[in-house]
Amino acid sequence: MTATAGNRGDSVRSDCFVQITKTEHQATEIRLQSKVESLYGDSIRELCHEVLVHYNLRNVFVEIEDKGALPFVTAARLESAIRQLTGTEESFSLPIETRSLHRTRRDRTRRTRLYLPGNNPKLMLNAGIYGSDGIILDLEDSVAPDKKVEARLLVRNALRAVDFGDAERMVRINQLPAGLEDLDYIIPEQVNLILIPKCENAQQIVQVEERIEKILGQENTDIYLMPIIENALGVVNAYEIASASPNVAALAIGLEDYTADLGAQRTAEGRESFYARSAVVNAARAAGVQPIDSVFSEIDDMDALRNNVLESKALGFAGMGCIHPRQVPVINEGFSPDEQEIEKAKRIVEAFEQAREKGLGVVALGSKMIDAPVVKRAVHTIELAIQSGKLSTNWREKS
Repeated sequence: MTATAGNRGDSVRSDCFVQITKTEHQATEIRLQSKVESLYGDSIRELCHEVLVHYNLRNVFVEIEDKGALPFVTAARLESAIRQLTGTEESFSLPIETRSLHRTRRDRTRRTRLYLPGNNPKLMLNAGIYGSDGIILDLEDSVAPDKKVEARLLVRNALRAVDFGDAERMVRINQLPAGLEDLDYIIPEQVNLILIPKCENAQQIVQVEERIEKILGQENTDIYLMPIIENALGVVNAYEIASASPNVAALAIGLEDYTADLGAQRTAEGRESFYARSAVVNAARAAGVQPIDSVFSEIDDMDALRNNVLESKALGFAGMGCIHPRQVPVINEGFSPDEQEIEKAKRIVEAFEQAREKGLGVVALGSKMIDAPVVKRAVHTIELAIQSGKLSTNWREKS
């Protein structure tokens, strides 16, 4: 009986392929093929022995084709093969990388979220250096159906072992009900936010919340949700989805699936999705959550991306998805206030604070009266400028 896990081939990097075969021999044999065997061969074999002992697995022939896999990857591939071989559901836990563990906030900046395929460790290792506000380890569309279980284990281990820097640690689960099982693997591993794809109604949010609280054994107060609207029914129910739980922090739209559901072609002009995008923004703002726009699929056209970001921001979106690291700085810049916006916001806030100190009920800046919504928008601009690193927290002292 034989089981396999992982990836192999000339293009594979930072991964390995594992094959485990039950034998009639009394001893376990490990055969390692690796270009770094002289440096790391002993540690790879030691990890393999540790995993086998954990599962009390003897009399097996283990073959490992290593392409520079880090321990969290090798352990995930070994565990996946062993689960197939034995039917066990027991986990092999790695130490937690404490440097990248941090709590998040419901209202934190989410200009960019970078999608990473959940079964490709190569893209995970340096993801924290690209400057995106969030890193999404994707278990849904980017993972082949026959690799879903392997991806769960790899994503679980990545959450424990990879330093994602200051980025919010996100996971996109599979479409419900399969996504509920994904939660069993990732909720215990310090994830910050769960993306719920193809969300159509509020009951799906309730299902996710109930599963999270069952796993945690207590009320969920630390893990936030981002439902993704991807069809016509989801657009119709957008407000009830956005307001289904206090842990919903953002509401996103996925235009590839949405336009397919309409039977329309997605175009650069976006006329076919204007209504849906506006509806999602309106629903999100009404519910007090962040509206997040769809990804932009043309990764080589930066000018078109900039134009798309400007349009998205004008519609009221707070951020967008990214499918390539080179998109991150363009989108971050587009959703951050520019110098002119910052200076205007500072003047408005200062004028408001001075009027309040003097007990004035009317606020004016020059010859223009300033009402409450304008002040609120200015405060938000300053908060975003501070979070984006464009303005110091003690900006009043430097004015």
